[in-house]
Amino acid sequence: MSIVSDQSDIPDRRVRSAISAFDMLKIGVGPSSSHTLGPWRAALQFLDELEANRPLTTIQSVTVDLFGSLAKTGRGHGTGVAIMMGLRGENPETCDVDHITRIGPDVAACGELELRGGHNVPFEREQNIVFNSDRSLDFHPNGMAFTATSADAEPFVRRYFSIGGGFIVGEGTAATTTPITLPHPIEKAHDLLRWTQELDCSIADVVRRNERYWRTDDEIDTGLLRIRDTMIECMFRGCCTDGVLPGGLDVTRRAAGLHDAIMGPATQFNSAQDWFDAVCGARPNFDHTVKWVSCFALAVNEENAAFGRVVTAPTNGAAGVIPAVMAHYLATETATDDKAIRFLLVAAEVGAIFKKRATISAAMGGCQAEIGVSAAMAAAALVEGRGGTPAQSLMAAEIAMEHHLGLTCDPIGGLVQIPCIERNAMGAMKAITAAHMALAGLPDLARVSLDDVIDTMWQTAQDMSSKYKETSEGGLAVRIPVRIIEC
Repeated sequence: MSIVSDQSDIPDRRVRSAISAFDMLKIGVGPSSSHTLGPWRAALQFLDELEANRPLTTIQSVTVDLFGSLAKTGRGHGTGVAIMMGLRGENPETCDVDHITRIGPDVAACGELELRGGHNVPFEREQNIVFNSDRSLDFHPNGMAFTATSADAEPFVRRYFSIGGGFIVGEGTAATTTPITLPHPIEKAHDLLRWTQELDCSIADVVRRNERYWRTDDEIDTGLLRIRDTMIECMFRGCCTDGVLPGGLDVTRRAAGLHDAIMGPATQFNSAQDWFDAVCGARPNFDHTVKWVSCFALAVNEENAAFGRVVTAPTNGAAGVIPAVMAHYLATETATDDKAIRFLLVAAEVGAIFKKRATISAAMGGCQAEIGVSAAMAAAALVEGRGGTPAQSLMAAEIAMEHHLGLTCDPIGGLVQIPCIERNAMGAMKAITAAHMALAGLPDLARVSLDDVIDTMWQTAQDMSSKYKETSEGGLAVRIPVRIIEC
Protein backbone atom coordinates (compact mmCIF):
# COMPACT_ATOMS: atom_id res chain seq x y z
CA MET A 1 0.00 0.00 0.00
CA SER A 2 1.40 3.37 -0.98
CA ILE A 3 1.66 5.89 1.84
CA VAL A 4 1.65 8.85 -0.56
CA SER A 5 -1.90 9.46 -1.73
CA ASP A 6 -3.13 11.45 -4.70
CA GLN A 7 -2.48 15.04 -3.59
CA SER A 8 -5.45 16.37 -5.58
CA ASP A 9 -7.71 15.73 -2.62
CA ILE A 10 -5.56 17.76 -0.21
CA PRO A 11 -5.82 21.57 -0.19
CA ASP A 12 -3.04 24.04 -0.85
CA ARG A 13 -0.63 24.00 2.09
CA ARG A 14 -1.34 27.71 2.47
CA VAL A 15 -4.81 28.10 3.96
CA ARG A 16 -7.12 30.23 1.80
CA SER A 17 -10.28 30.00 3.90
CA ALA A 18 -11.87 31.94 6.72
CA ILE A 19 -9.93 31.67 9.98
CA SER A 20 -11.40 32.54 13.37
CA ALA A 21 -9.48 34.18 16.20
CA PHE A 22 -10.12 30.96 18.10
CA ASP A 23 -8.34 28.99 15.40
CA MET A 24 -5.24 31.14 15.80
CA LEU A 25 -5.33 31.18 19.61
CA LYS A 26 -6.00 27.66 20.85
CA ILE A 27 -5.69 26.28 24.37
CA GLY A 28 -3.60 23.13 24.42
CA VAL A 29 -0.44 21.61 25.84
CA GLY A 30 3.24 21.78 25.00
CA PRO A 31 5.80 21.41 23.74
CA SER A 32 4.91 21.87 20.05
CA SER A 33 1.77 22.87 18.18
CA SER A 34 2.88 21.10 15.00
CA HIS A 35 4.60 18.09 16.55
CA THR A 36 2.46 17.62 19.68
CA LEU A 37 -0.91 19.33 19.40
CA GLY A 38 -1.33 18.60 15.67
CA PRO A 39 -0.69 14.85 15.96
CA TRP A 40 -2.89 14.76 19.08
CA ARG A 41 -5.76 16.34 17.14
CA ALA A 42 -5.09 14.05 14.19
CA ALA A 43 -5.43 11.04 16.50
CA LEU A 44 -8.77 12.38 17.74
CA GLN A 45 -9.98 12.92 14.18
CA PHE A 46 -8.81 9.45 13.24
CA LEU A 47 -10.90 7.99 16.07
CA ASP A 48 -13.95 9.90 14.82
CA GLU A 49 -13.50 8.63 11.26
CA LEU A 50 -12.69 5.11 12.42
CA GLU A 51 -15.72 4.92 14.71
CA ALA A 52 -17.95 6.09 11.86
CA ASN A 53 -16.60 3.18 9.79
CA ARG A 54 -16.70 0.36 12.34
CA PRO A 55 -17.10 -0.24 16.11
CA LEU A 56 -13.94 0.47 18.08
CA THR A 57 -14.47 -2.83 19.89
CA THR A 58 -13.53 -4.65 16.66
CA ILE A 59 -10.12 -2.99 16.40
CA GLN A 60 -7.20 -5.35 16.92
CA SER A 61 -4.30 -2.95 16.41
CA VAL A 62 -3.42 0.66 15.66
CA THR A 63 -0.15 1.72 14.03
CA VAL A 64 1.03 5.26 13.31
CA ASP A 65 3.72 6.10 10.76
CA LEU A 66 5.46 9.46 11.10
CA PHE A 67 7.33 11.10 8.23
CA GLY A 68 9.67 14.02 7.55
CA SER A 69 10.09 16.54 10.34
CA LEU A 70 7.64 14.65 12.56
CA ALA A 71 9.90 11.61 12.38
CA LYS A 72 13.18 13.51 12.71
CA THR A 73 12.30 15.58 15.79
CA GLY A 74 9.17 13.86 17.06
CA ARG A 75 10.91 12.09 19.93
CA GLY A 76 12.05 15.35 21.49
CA HIS A 77 8.68 17.00 20.80
CA GLY A 78 6.67 14.29 22.56
CA THR A 79 4.87 13.31 19.36
CA GLY A 80 4.47 9.71 20.50
CA VAL A 81 3.03 10.78 23.83
CA ALA A 82 0.60 13.14 22.08
CA ILE A 83 -0.60 10.42 19.73
CA MET A 84 -1.21 8.02 22.62
CA MET A 85 -3.16 10.71 24.49
CA GLY A 86 -5.21 11.38 21.37
CA LEU A 87 -5.96 7.71 20.78
CA ARG A 88 -7.17 7.51 24.37
CA GLY A 89 -9.66 10.24 23.49
CA GLU A 90 -8.14 12.82 25.86
CA ASN A 91 -8.94 16.49 25.18
CA PRO A 92 -5.79 18.68 25.09
CA GLU A 93 -7.78 21.66 26.39
CA THR A 94 -9.08 19.95 29.52
CA CYS A 95 -6.98 16.85 30.22
CA ASP A 96 -4.98 16.42 33.41
CA VAL A 97 -1.56 17.63 32.24
CA ASP A 98 0.11 15.53 34.95
CA HIS A 99 -1.13 12.41 33.17
CA ILE A 100 0.71 13.30 29.94
CA THR A 101 4.14 12.38 31.28
CA ARG A 102 2.75 9.20 32.86
CA ILE A 103 1.10 7.66 29.81
CA GLY A 104 4.37 6.44 28.26
CA PRO A 105 5.49 4.43 31.31
CA ASP A 106 1.92 3.22 31.95
CA VAL A 107 1.55 1.86 28.41
CA ALA A 108 5.03 0.34 28.52
CA ALA A 109 4.21 -1.42 31.78
CA CYS A 110 0.97 -3.06 30.58
CA GLY A 111 1.66 -3.37 26.85
CA GLU A 112 -1.78 -2.03 25.99
CA LEU A 113 -3.38 1.27 25.00
CA GLU A 114 -6.96 2.06 25.88
CA LEU A 115 -8.80 3.54 22.92
CA ARG A 116 -11.59 6.03 23.53
CA GLY A 117 -14.50 4.25 25.18
CA GLY A 118 -12.39 1.71 27.04
CA HIS A 119 -11.40 -0.82 24.35
CA ASN A 120 -7.80 -1.96 24.85
CA VAL A 121 -5.43 -2.91 22.02
CA PRO A 122 -1.88 -4.30 22.26
CA PHE A 123 0.57 -1.42 22.02
CA GLU A 124 4.35 -1.15 22.10
CA ARG A 125 5.51 2.39 21.43
CA GLU A 126 8.57 1.39 19.39
CA GLN A 127 6.53 -0.94 17.21
CA ASN A 128 3.21 0.89 16.92
CA ILE A 129 4.64 4.39 16.41
CA VAL A 130 7.13 4.25 13.54
CA PHE A 131 9.57 7.14 12.97
CA ASN A 132 10.33 7.07 9.23
CA SER A 133 13.10 9.66 9.38
CA ASP A 134 14.32 8.87 5.86
CA ARG A 135 10.94 9.41 4.19
CA SER A 136 8.66 12.39 3.62
CA LEU A 137 5.23 12.83 2.13
CA ASP A 138 4.82 15.21 -0.78
CA PHE A 139 2.35 17.70 0.63
CA HIS A 140 3.97 18.80 3.90
CA PRO A 141 6.99 17.79 6.03
CA ASN A 142 4.73 16.96 8.98
CA GLY A 143 2.96 13.89 7.58
CA MET A 144 1.50 10.90 9.40
CA ALA A 145 -0.51 7.81 8.53
CA PHE A 146 -2.82 5.98 10.97
CA THR A 147 -3.70 2.35 10.32
CA ALA A 148 -6.28 0.32 12.26
CA THR A 149 -6.80 -3.40 11.66
CA SER A 150 -9.80 -5.64 12.32
CA ALA A 151 -10.27 -9.37 11.85
CA ASP A 152 -13.16 -9.10 9.39
CA ALA A 153 -12.38 -5.92 7.39
CA GLU A 154 -9.71 -4.26 5.30
CA PRO A 155 -7.19 -2.09 7.18
CA PHE A 156 -8.55 1.40 7.81
CA VAL A 157 -5.93 3.98 6.78
CA ARG A 158 -6.05 7.75 7.07
CA ARG A 159 -3.32 10.30 6.37
CA TYR A 160 -3.02 13.69 8.00
CA PHE A 161 -0.66 16.64 7.87
CA SER A 162 0.13 18.91 10.80
CA ILE A 163 0.56 22.25 9.04
CA GLY A 164 1.46 24.46 12.02
CA GLY A 165 -0.32 26.06 14.93
CA GLY A 166 -2.22 22.87 15.72
CA PHE A 167 -4.00 22.95 12.35
CA ILE A 168 -4.35 19.61 10.56
CA VAL A 169 -5.54 18.65 7.10
CA GLY A 170 -6.14 15.24 5.62
CA GLU A 171 -7.14 13.51 2.47
CA GLY A 172 -10.64 14.43 1.40
CA THR A 173 -10.52 17.75 3.25
CA ALA A 174 -10.90 19.85 0.12
CA ALA A 175 -13.93 17.90 -1.03
CA THR A 176 -15.76 18.10 2.29
CA THR A 177 -15.02 21.67 3.34
CA THR A 178 -17.71 24.24 2.53
CA PRO A 179 -16.20 27.65 1.73
CA ILE A 180 -17.09 30.39 4.20
CA THR A 181 -17.66 33.97 3.14
CA LEU A 182 -17.34 36.37 6.03
CA PRO A 183 -19.02 39.80 6.08
CA HIS A 184 -15.61 41.42 5.57
CA PRO A 185 -13.31 38.95 3.76
CA ILE A 186 -9.62 39.38 4.47
CA GLU A 187 -6.86 37.67 2.51
CA LYS A 188 -4.21 40.38 2.67
CA ALA A 189 -3.22 43.11 5.09
CA HIS A 190 -4.41 45.58 2.45
CA ASP A 191 -7.92 44.11 2.73
CA LEU A 192 -7.91 44.62 6.48
CA LEU A 193 -6.75 48.21 6.15
CA ARG A 194 -9.39 48.89 3.50
CA TRP A 195 -12.17 47.59 5.75
CA THR A 196 -11.06 49.82 8.65
CA GLN A 197 -11.20 52.80 6.29
CA GLU A 198 -14.56 51.94 4.74
CA LEU A 199 -16.17 51.16 8.10
CA ASP A 200 -14.29 53.93 9.94
CA CYS A 201 -13.33 51.60 12.74
CA SER A 202 -10.38 49.85 14.34
CA ILE A 203 -8.84 46.51 13.42
CA ALA A 204 -10.40 44.89 16.50
CA ASP A 205 -13.84 46.13 15.39
CA VAL A 206 -13.45 44.56 11.93
CA VAL A 207 -12.34 41.28 13.44
CA ARG A 208 -15.28 41.24 15.84
CA ARG A 209 -17.71 41.78 12.95
CA ASN A 210 -16.31 38.70 11.26
CA GLU A 211 -16.23 36.66 14.46
CA ARG A 212 -19.98 37.19 14.77
CA TYR A 213 -20.34 34.75 11.87
CA TRP A 214 -19.47 31.99 14.35
CA ARG A 215 -20.31 33.39 17.80
CA THR A 216 -22.32 35.97 19.72
CA ASP A 217 -20.55 38.92 21.33
CA ASP A 218 -20.88 37.28 24.73
CA GLU A 219 -19.33 34.07 23.40
CA ILE A 220 -16.49 36.02 21.78
CA ASP A 221 -15.74 37.92 24.98
CA THR A 222 -16.02 34.87 27.23
CA GLY A 223 -13.76 32.82 24.96
CA LEU A 224 -11.09 35.48 24.64
CA LEU A 225 -11.05 36.16 28.37
CA ARG A 226 -10.58 32.43 28.93
CA ILE A 227 -7.58 32.60 26.59
CA ARG A 228 -6.24 35.64 28.48
CA ASP A 229 -6.69 33.86 31.80
CA THR A 230 -4.96 30.74 30.49
CA MET A 231 -2.01 32.89 29.41
CA ILE A 232 -1.83 34.53 32.83
CA GLU A 233 -2.08 31.19 34.62
CA CYS A 234 0.70 29.81 32.44
CA MET A 235 2.97 32.76 33.22
CA PHE A 236 2.20 32.38 36.92
CA ARG A 237 2.95 28.63 36.93
CA GLY A 238 6.20 29.27 35.10
CA CYS A 239 7.21 31.91 37.63
CA CYS A 240 6.43 29.51 40.50
CA THR A 241 8.31 26.49 39.18
CA ASP A 242 12.02 25.80 39.15
CA GLY A 243 13.98 22.66 38.40
CA VAL A 244 15.23 20.99 35.21
CA LEU A 245 13.23 20.55 32.01
CA PRO A 246 12.61 17.02 30.70
CA GLY A 247 14.18 15.50 27.60
CA GLY A 248 17.88 15.07 28.32
CA LEU A 249 19.30 18.56 27.68
CA ASP A 250 19.25 19.30 31.43
CA VAL A 251 18.07 22.86 30.84
CA THR A 252 17.52 24.68 34.12
CA ARG A 253 14.34 26.74 34.40
CA ARG A 254 15.11 30.43 34.92
CA ALA A 255 11.80 32.29 35.09
CA ALA A 256 11.23 31.61 38.79
CA GLY A 257 14.69 32.94 39.66
CA LEU A 258 14.15 36.08 37.58
CA HIS A 259 10.81 36.62 39.29
CA ASP A 260 12.36 36.20 42.73
CA ALA A 261 14.96 38.86 41.93
CA ILE A 262 12.33 41.34 40.74
CA MET A 263 9.39 40.76 43.04
CA GLY A 264 10.13 37.94 45.43
CA PRO A 265 8.78 34.39 45.16
CA ALA A 266 5.66 34.07 43.01
CA THR A 267 4.51 31.32 45.37
CA GLN A 268 3.61 34.01 47.93
CA PHE A 269 0.42 34.73 45.94
CA ASN A 270 -2.72 32.67 46.41
CA SER A 271 -3.75 32.69 42.75
CA ALA A 272 -2.69 33.70 39.27
CA GLN A 273 -5.10 36.64 39.41
CA ASP A 274 -3.67 37.90 42.72
CA TRP A 275 -0.21 37.63 41.22
CA PHE A 276 -1.14 39.49 38.04
CA ASP A 277 -2.88 42.23 40.03
CA ALA A 278 0.39 42.74 41.90
CA VAL A 279 2.32 42.82 38.62
CA CYS A 280 -0.06 45.44 37.23
CA GLY A 281 0.35 47.53 40.36
CA ALA A 282 4.13 47.49 40.25
CA ARG A 283 4.50 50.14 37.51
CA PRO A 284 8.03 49.03 36.55
CA ASN A 285 10.75 51.33 35.23
CA PHE A 286 12.59 50.61 31.99
CA ASP A 287 15.02 48.08 33.46
CA HIS A 288 12.22 46.27 35.25
CA THR A 289 10.15 46.26 32.07
CA VAL A 290 12.89 44.49 30.14
CA LYS A 291 13.32 41.98 32.96
CA TRP A 292 9.56 41.44 33.28
CA VAL A 293 9.01 40.84 29.58
CA SER A 294 11.87 38.35 29.48
CA CYS A 295 10.61 36.64 32.62
CA PHE A 296 7.05 36.30 31.27
CA ALA A 297 8.20 34.88 27.94
CA LEU A 298 10.61 32.43 29.56
CA ALA A 299 7.94 31.34 32.05
CA VAL A 300 5.48 30.40 29.31
CA ASN A 301 7.95 28.48 27.22
CA GLU A 302 9.45 26.66 30.15
CA GLU A 303 5.92 25.50 30.94
CA ASN A 304 5.50 24.59 27.28
CA ALA A 305 8.68 22.51 27.32
CA ALA A 306 7.38 20.63 30.36
CA PHE A 307 4.05 19.62 28.76
CA GLY A 308 2.23 22.45 30.55
CA ARG A 309 -1.01 24.03 29.38
CA VAL A 310 -0.37 26.95 27.03
CA VAL A 311 -2.16 28.98 24.39
CA THR A 312 -0.94 28.26 20.87
CA ALA A 313 -0.22 31.83 19.72
CA PRO A 314 0.15 31.10 16.87
CA THR A 315 2.30 28.07 17.74
CA ASN A 316 3.55 26.45 20.92
CA GLY A 317 7.19 27.13 20.15
CA ALA A 318 6.30 30.84 20.01
CA ALA A 319 3.66 30.74 22.74
CA GLY A 320 5.48 33.14 25.07
CA VAL A 321 5.67 36.23 22.87
CA ILE A 322 2.04 37.36 22.88
CA PRO A 323 1.43 36.71 26.63
CA ALA A 324 4.61 38.61 27.50
CA VAL A 325 3.70 41.62 25.35
CA MET A 326 0.08 41.53 26.50
CA ALA A 327 1.22 41.45 30.14
CA HIS A 328 3.53 44.39 29.47
CA TYR A 329 0.65 46.30 27.87
CA LEU A 330 -1.87 45.58 30.62
CA ALA A 331 0.66 46.22 33.39
CA THR A 332 1.48 49.67 32.04
CA GLU A 333 -2.15 50.69 31.44
CA THR A 334 -5.28 50.46 33.54
CA ALA A 335 -5.94 46.81 32.80
CA THR A 336 -9.49 46.03 31.69
CA ASP A 337 -11.22 43.05 30.11
CA ASP A 338 -11.98 45.09 26.99
CA LYS A 339 -8.31 45.98 26.46
CA ALA A 340 -7.28 42.34 26.67
CA ILE A 341 -10.07 41.29 24.30
CA ARG A 342 -9.16 43.88 21.69
CA PHE A 343 -5.47 43.03 21.97
CA LEU A 344 -6.18 39.37 21.25
CA LEU A 345 -8.54 40.14 18.36
CA VAL A 346 -5.89 42.20 16.59
CA ALA A 347 -3.13 39.67 17.23
CA ALA A 348 -5.26 36.81 15.92
CA GLU A 349 -6.16 38.56 12.67
CA VAL A 350 -2.57 39.42 11.85
CA GLY A 351 -1.62 35.81 12.48
CA ALA A 352 -4.44 34.61 10.23
CA ILE A 353 -3.15 36.73 7.34
CA PHE A 354 0.30 35.18 7.71
CA LYS A 355 -1.24 31.72 7.73
CA LYS A 356 -3.26 32.42 4.58
CA ARG A 357 -0.45 34.10 2.66
CA ALA A 358 2.58 32.13 3.90
CA THR A 359 2.94 29.68 6.79
CA ILE A 360 3.14 29.48 10.57
CA SER A 361 4.90 26.10 10.46
CA ALA A 362 8.61 25.95 11.29
CA ALA A 363 8.79 22.72 9.33
CA MET A 364 7.75 24.74 6.28
CA GLY A 365 9.43 28.06 6.94
CA GLY A 366 11.90 27.90 9.80
CA CYS A 367 11.55 29.90 13.00
CA GLN A 368 10.65 33.07 11.08
CA ALA A 369 7.26 31.38 10.69
CA GLU A 370 6.85 31.02 14.45
CA ILE A 371 8.71 33.66 16.46
CA GLY A 372 8.57 36.12 13.54
CA VAL A 373 4.82 35.75 13.13
CA SER A 374 4.13 35.93 16.87
CA ALA A 375 6.23 39.10 17.14
CA ALA A 376 4.29 40.65 14.26
CA MET A 377 0.98 39.70 15.90
CA ALA A 378 2.02 41.16 19.25
CA ALA A 379 3.44 44.34 17.73
CA ALA A 380 0.24 45.12 15.83
CA ALA A 381 -1.90 44.47 18.90
CA LEU A 382 0.27 46.67 21.11
CA VAL A 383 0.06 49.59 18.66
CA GLU A 384 -3.73 49.47 18.56
CA GLY A 385 -3.81 49.22 22.33
CA ARG A 386 -1.60 52.30 22.59
CA GLY A 387 -3.96 54.29 20.38
CA GLY A 388 -2.19 53.91 17.06
CA THR A 389 -3.98 53.87 13.72
CA PRO A 390 -4.71 50.66 11.78
CA ALA A 391 -1.97 51.64 9.33
CA GLN A 392 0.50 52.02 12.19
CA SER A 393 -0.53 48.62 13.60
CA LEU A 394 0.19 46.93 10.28
CA MET A 395 3.43 48.89 10.01
CA ALA A 396 4.47 47.49 13.39
CA ALA A 397 3.74 43.96 12.22
CA GLU A 398 5.83 44.54 9.11
CA ILE A 399 8.78 45.89 11.12
CA ALA A 400 8.66 42.97 13.52
CA MET A 401 8.63 40.37 10.75
CA GLU A 402 11.19 42.16 8.59
CA HIS A 403 13.75 41.65 11.34
CA HIS A 404 12.97 37.95 11.70
CA LEU A 405 13.27 37.09 8.00
CA GLY A 406 15.45 34.04 7.45
CA LEU A 407 15.40 32.92 11.11
CA THR A 408 16.13 29.21 11.12
CA CYS A 409 14.64 26.46 13.25
CA ASP A 410 17.45 24.26 14.59
CA PRO A 411 16.31 22.90 17.98
CA ILE A 412 19.01 20.95 19.78
CA GLY A 413 17.92 17.35 20.06
CA GLY A 414 14.55 18.24 18.54
CA LEU A 415 13.52 19.67 21.92
CA VAL A 416 11.61 22.97 22.08
CA GLN A 417 14.19 24.36 24.52
CA ILE A 418 17.44 25.63 22.98
CA PRO A 419 17.29 28.14 21.35
CA CYS A 420 13.47 28.21 21.37
CA ILE A 421 12.79 29.39 24.93
CA GLU A 422 15.13 32.38 24.78
CA ARG A 423 13.87 33.29 21.32
CA ASN A 424 10.48 34.05 22.82
CA ALA A 425 12.01 36.68 25.07
CA MET A 426 13.88 38.17 22.11
CA GLY A 427 10.75 38.10 19.95
CA ALA A 428 8.72 39.86 22.62
CA MET A 429 11.27 42.66 22.94
CA LYS A 430 11.43 43.04 19.14
CA ALA A 431 7.63 43.32 19.08
CA ILE A 432 7.68 46.12 21.64
CA THR A 433 10.45 47.93 19.78
CA ALA A 434 8.56 47.58 16.48
CA ALA A 435 5.43 48.96 18.11
CA HIS A 436 7.23 52.05 19.40
CA MET A 437 8.85 52.67 16.02
CA ALA A 438 5.49 52.40 14.25
CA LEU A 439 3.76 54.70 16.74
CA ALA A 440 6.40 57.32 15.94
CA GLY A 441 6.33 56.61 12.23
CA LEU A 442 4.35 57.66 9.16
CA PRO A 443 2.97 54.60 7.36
CA ASP A 444 2.50 56.54 4.11
CA LEU A 445 6.29 56.95 3.91
CA ALA A 446 7.07 53.27 4.51
CA ARG A 447 8.78 51.57 1.55
CA VAL A 448 7.79 48.04 2.62
CA SER A 449 4.22 46.98 3.33
CA LEU A 450 3.09 44.08 5.52
CA ASP A 451 1.92 42.25 2.40
CA ASP A 452 5.40 42.71 0.88
CA VAL A 453 7.10 41.21 3.89
CA ILE A 454 4.65 38.29 4.11
CA ASP A 455 5.27 37.42 0.46
CA THR A 456 9.01 37.74 1.10
CA MET A 457 8.76 35.46 4.10
CA TRP A 458 7.01 32.82 2.00
CA GLN A 459 9.67 33.04 -0.70
CA THR A 460 12.38 32.84 1.95
CA ALA A 461 10.70 29.76 3.37
CA GLN A 462 10.76 28.09 -0.03
CA ASP A 463 14.42 28.99 -0.55
CA MET A 464 15.52 27.83 2.91
CA SER A 465 17.39 24.54 3.20
CA SER A 466 15.35 21.75 4.80
CA LYS A 467 18.05 21.26 7.43
CA TYR A 468 16.95 24.57 8.97
CA LYS A 469 13.25 23.65 9.05
CA GLU A 470 12.73 21.83 12.36
CA THR A 471 14.73 18.77 11.34
CA SER A 472 17.61 19.25 13.81
CA GLU A 473 20.01 18.59 10.93
CA GLY A 474 21.71 22.00 10.89
CA GLY A 475 22.82 24.95 12.99
CA LEU A 476 23.03 24.55 16.75
CA ALA A 477 21.40 21.13 16.55
CA VAL A 478 24.53 19.58 15.02
CA ARG A 479 26.99 21.58 17.12
CA ILE A 480 25.83 20.52 20.55
CA PRO A 481 25.93 16.76 21.29
CA VAL A 482 23.13 15.50 23.51
CA ARG A 483 21.51 12.21 24.40
CA ILE A 484 17.75 12.68 24.04
CA ILE A 485 15.38 10.97 26.43
CA GLU A 486 12.11 10.46 24.57
CA CYS A 487 9.34 12.42 26.21
